[in-house]
Amino acid sequence: MFNILIVEDDKNLRKLMVTSLIKNQYHTFEATNGAEALEVLDKNYIDLVISDVKMPEMDGYELVKDLRDSQYEIPIMLITAKAGIEDKKLGFLLGADDYMVKPINMEEMVLRVQVLLKRAKRINERKIRIGDLVLDYKQLTVMRGNQVYNLAQKEFYLLYKLLGTPNTIFTRQELIEEIWGLESESDYRTVDVHIKRIREKMGDVPEFEIQTVRGIGYKCILHQKG
Repeated sequence: MFNILIVEDDKNLRKLMVTSLIKNQYHTFEATNGAEALEVLDKNYIDLVISDVKMPEMDGYELVKDLRDSQYEIPIMLITAKAGIEDKKLGFLLGADDYMVKPINMEEMVLRVQVLLKRAKRINERKIRIGDLVLDYKQLTVMRGNQVYNLAQKEFYLLYKLLGTPNTIFTRQELIEEIWGLESESDYRTVDVHIKRIREKMGDVPEFEIQTVRGIGYKCILHQKG
C-alpha cells in the first residue's frame, strides 16, 4: 500500500482528499503546512506528496525547494488556486512533478496520483543488493539470508546512502544535511555515533566495510567474494 502525504491547511478539502485516496486503497498522512510535512517525512516513509501552495509558516513552494535541496526524489503534486503559467513555471522549476488547479476533481486527482506513482515505480524497487545482503528502502529492512539486522531509521538511511555509492567519500556535513535535514542542530558527533552503532550491529557482515576518512567523513568499501 502506498503512503500519500496530504499537505493542506483547508480542513474540509484535506479531509475530502484523504477520503478519496483511502477509498482507492492508499494510506494517508496529513499536515497543515510545509513545516508539519517535514516532520511527517522525517518519521515516516512517504511515496508521494500532494501539497497546497498557499499555506501558513511554510508554503508549498518552500516545501518543494526544501525537499529537493535535501535530495528527496519523492514525487510531488502541487495544488493551487492560481492558474497562471508563471505560478506553474515556478513550481516546476523548483522540482514539482505535477500541478492541479482548484477546484479539484477528486477522480482526476486519483488518476494523476496513479500516473505519478507508476512513473516513479523505482521507489517500490529501491533495493540495494550486495552479495547476500539486501537493503529495502521501502521497508527500511536489512537482511542477509534469513538474518535480519535491526537498524534504527537514521542508521538505515546512513547505510543506504553509503552503500548506494560505494567508494565515495561523504563528509559528515553532507550526511547531516541529507539524513537529518538542513535545519537540523545535529553535529558531527551524531554521525559518528550512528556509524559506530552500524558497525557494532553489522560487524559479522563480510560484504562491506565502512571506512573512516580522517578529518573528512566516511565511505563504504565493498568486498568481493573469492
